[in-house]
Order: sequence, then structure tokens, then C-alpha cells
Amino acid sequence: MHNIDNKLTVMVTGIGGGGNGEQILKALRLTNRYKIIGGDMSPISKGLMETDASYLLPPATDDCYIDSVLAVCKKEKVKALFYGSEPELKAMSMHRDKIRNAGIFLPINPKKVIEICMDKVKTSAFLHKLGFNIPKSFAIRSEEDLAKIDFFPVVLKPSVGGGASANTMLAQSPKEVEMFGRYLLGIYSEFIIQEYVGTPYSEFTVGVLHSMDGELINSIAVNRSITSSLGNRLKVMNKTGRKELGETLAISSGISQGQIGRFPSVTEPCEKIAKSLGACGAINIQCRLVDDKVYVFEVNPRFSGTTSLRAMVGYNEPDILIRHHLMGEPFESHFEYSSGFITRGLEEALIKNVDFYDAKSLL
Repeated sequence: MHNIDNKLTVMVTGIGGGGNGEQILKALRLTNRYKIIGGDMSPISKGLMETDASYLLPPATDDCYIDSVLAVCKKEKVKALFYGSEPELKAMSMHRDKIRNAGIFLPINPKKVIEICMDKVKTSAFLHKLGFNIPKSFAIRSEEDLAKIDFFPVVLKPSVGGGASANTMLAQSPKEVEMFGRYLLGIYSEFIIQEYVGTPYSEFTVGVLHSMDGELINSIAVNRSITSSLGNRLKVMNKTGRKELGETLAISSGISQGQIGRFPSVTEPCEKIAKSLGACGAINIQCRLVDDKVYVFEVNPRFSGTTSLRAMVGYNEPDILIRHHLMGEPFESHFEYSSGFITRGLEEALIKNVDFYDAKSLL
């Protein structure tokens, strides 16, 4: 085992809560190649116990957030920085030049890609314009808009945010659309309604990886198992009479598990979508395969909640980007990786005295 001081130093933020930061941390840990600095805004973050040095960060909306992260990077001689949550992705995107001018590798998509993909209404419009298959989709801004929905079942969800299927609902009738829609209009100025397509067994989460120069590296997919308790947010009997949708309608919780592999029937169309967007780095596409056609309902311009699952089969996205861009290693386009069924569970941790530093104290 190499001395930790001789390893390249990487920082991962947002490492608590079972989110993307924890996934990136797990993927990097699998390599035994890096000294990992962790950051989170919660002092009881499980991730703070699993890094080589840990820092308490202000929220991503705090005016001191970027300066606090850069202060940690300077102190720890960080060479690569990974965002672990969407608020941090937004903050780092806004200040990408400041971060990169500090000599730090920041694997982040172009601003235009982030702007489109973090808004589901803009994403649907972009994909539709380019001729990709999407579920029938409508932006909802008023109760009058709700009255125009005449197809069922439908999924109602926030246009912006809504990670892990937060405030996502499923309606099978005009009455349910009105009830759920009024609730969402009380929270958001706009949300999206999309036609529910396919069955719970036809859902995929697809990762497409490009270099930071926009060169396609590879793609991978998980055929999600969303009917189990951990992977399921919502499950109801199908009362629409549409037998092609199956007996049960289901919405994923965002915690993905299932069969992982290449699945060319879904990864190849998703590669075309990522290219059309102009992706650089990691991008994640949520879709269902219906009658041999990929219907995309969401595109996330970031590392996935399945990053460590992918790393387990030899598809380690953060490691690939570091080795290529910081270590000068060439990549093999569409390199081989293994496949299998990956299942997930819960792991408990007792937090007594977490040894961390307050990043603001470095300012």
C-alpha cells in the first residue's frame, strides 16, 4: 500500500445523506489511488468518517461557500474537485473559472448543458426539437393548464430540483391531476406533467461519459428494479384500463439497483443525446424502453447516484477522468467492463466524535 502522502489529493463535497457525493467517494475509494478530502455541511455526516481529512462546509448558497472550498483545496493541495449535490454543482458552475484558475481540475459540464438539463421543461423541449423520443410533456403554471391534461396516467414533478423523486406524483384521472396539481402550484411557480410510459420493468438509468474535451469515452446502463421497497417511491394499481402499462404503476425512489451492463439498445441512443447536448464529463439519462424505442424523461448533467455501482463493474467515471486529464493516460473508447445484478441495502454508523475542521476558519 502506498504512503497516503504520495497519493494524488482529491476533494469530494456533499458526502453525506447517501447522495452523489457519497457515490463518488465510494468509487474513488475502490481504486486505493487517492488521498480523499471530504466536505459536508452537516457535522453528523457519515461521509466525514470515511475520508482522509474532513471539513465542515457552509451551505452551497452561502456567500462564503466557494472561498471556503478553495481554502480547503489550498491547505490540502487538492488537485481535483468533485461536487456531491446539485446546489454545489450550481455554485461551482457559476465560479468554474475561479476554481480552475486556482489550478484545480473541475470535471463539470458546460454551463449551457447544466442550464438545459437542470430544468425538465427545457430538457423536454430540447429533446423534442432534435427529434428524440420523450413522453408527452406539458409545463404547468396555472390551474387553467391543468384542465388541458386529457391523457392518463401522468407523472407530475418539479421542473427544477426534485432529486430522488421529491414531490413526484402519479395521477390516473382529471380529479387526481387537479388535486395534486393544486398542491404543487402552492409550492412551485412551474412544474411539469409527463405521460407515464412503459412498465416498471422497462426503466433504465444510463451513464454517458465524455472527456472534458468532448470526446466520447463510454456508456453504461442499469435496468432498474423499482418495485422493491428501497427502490420504490410510489406504487399503485393501474386503473386506467391501459393493459400495456402492466397491472402496477411505479415511480422510482432514486435509489437505483438492478441489472447493470452495456444494454446497447438504450446506451446507443443515449450517446447520441449526450453528443447533441455537447456534454463534457459525466451525464446521466433516465428513460424507459417502450416498443424498442427509448423515451427520455430526465437528463442529469452530473455524476450519477449509481457511480459506485458502475465502478464495481470496472466503469469508474471519476477515476477515468482524473487519470486521463491529470495523469495523461489515454482512454480506450468503449472499453470492456463486466455486468451483473447489483442490489443495495442500508448500513448503519454510530457517530460519536467526528474529527473534522470548520472550513470557514481557514478564511
